[in-house]
Amino acid sequence: MMILKTLWQNISKNKDKLTDDLTFSSNFNYKTNIHTRFVDFDLMGHVNNSVYFTYLEIARTNYWEEIIRWDWKKTGIVIAHAEMDYILPILMNDRIAIHIRTSRIGSSSFDLDYQIVKVKGTEEVICSKGKTVCIAIDYATKKPTGVPEAEKQKMIGFEQLSA
Repeated sequence: MMILKTLWQNISKNKDKLTDDLTFSSNFNYKTNIHTRFVDFDLMGHVNNSVYFTYLEIARTNYWEEIIRWDWKKTGIVIAHAEMDYILPILMNDRIAIHIRTSRIGSSSFDLDYQIVKVKGTEEVICSKGKTVCIAIDYATKKPTGVPEAEKQKMIGFEQLSA
């Protein structure tokens, strides 16, 4: 029994995941407000977990239209991967916004990072963090294609990424 106690005491203590998730990153240059709808809320009175992905879609659409000016007639985008870390619930009267940024650009894909925040006056509290992997698609072939150069340069310039 003494051996187990000694082994247990020697296990390194990891930091609490919640502590890491509450750290706000100032590396985001774009923010958009999100308006909640009555249908977003479940019986517990908070936004249902599946609705968060709709919020990400709204945010990235605004980002692509306002900042990147993506040419949808030439190249499409599909989401290859989406993930979300839920930190704090969004409740009925909360005002929320999403910070979004392009964090990586490859030849045919790029990553978007998100921070969903509750807005309380001038303060923002992180509710969740997400990420999507986006793939550029050729409409004619329905296959991945290179990220268009014009859009790529806008992402690099706006986000101050190295090429």
